[in-house]
Amino acid sequence: MSTFSSYLQISTNLSRYQKLTASDPTVSQATKYYQANIGSVTSAAALVKNTRLFNYVMTAFGLSDMTYAKTLIQKAMEQGTSSSKALANTLNNPKIKALVNTFNFAANGADTTTQTAVSQGVVDKYVTQTLQTNEAKTNPGVELALYFQQNASKITDGYSILADKKLLTVVQTTLGISSYTSSSNIDRQAATFDKLLKYSDFTSSTKVQKFLERFAAQYDYQNPNADASSSSNLVTSLFNSTSSSGSGIGFDLLMSINTLKLGG
Repeated sequence: MSTFSSYLQISTNLSRYQKLTASDPTVSQATKYYQANIGSVTSAAALVKNTRLFNYVMTAFGLSDMTYAKTLIQKAMEQGTSSSKALANTLNNPKIKALVNTFNFAANGADTTTQTAVSQGVVDKYVTQTLQTNEAKTNPGVELALYFQQNASKITDGYSILADKKLLTVVQTTLGISSYTSSSNIDRQAATFDKLLKYSDFTSSTKVQKFLERFAAQYDYQNPNADASSSSNLVTSLFNSTSSSGSGIGFDLLMSINTLKLGG
């Protein structure tokens, strides 16, 4: 099974994998605490002060490696995004901007955490992020493919690719561009992507799927053993789920996916 086959199994059964991830005891416990306490948070300072809530939010937005930056995140949430000079708009980090758009205390004040985007939307993001992180432990290529599928429609120009390390990795791998080019002039890099890519294609799920076929083929060529353990885990979990619930992906479909020819 290839990286693309493993990715395809998850993406076409995404709700099942999300439910499995959400039911994991560690994830479930963290979510219960978040849902029980986030509604009482009325300011950016209060959110940052509660380490469990803050870490949950940061993880949900793919910023778990920046939990140390409490002062910066607090300031960004307090300023919002309405001004071009607001911190979230000047950091060139789409993940921080997405977080601030959700936790926009500047615009919504104490009512910020009562909104559905906060009470449930963040939970959905946390589960999805955890699912991707778990896949990265066995095959980083699957995580990258899932991430690209989720975020491809946000790509509007070369700079939006350069601002996101995971999107950049997928695009460079697919186009056969060395990662060493990341040290070159940023405007030149952006211009290269503008020339090689048609960004409107990324709003089409079919074209995104074809792009990810190319990515997976290149990824497996560069990492020939990357998919083995991931594929085994996927098949095991799907068959276990099928045998216990009487539903799920069938053997015929698994076999057809397994023999899928990339690009054909």
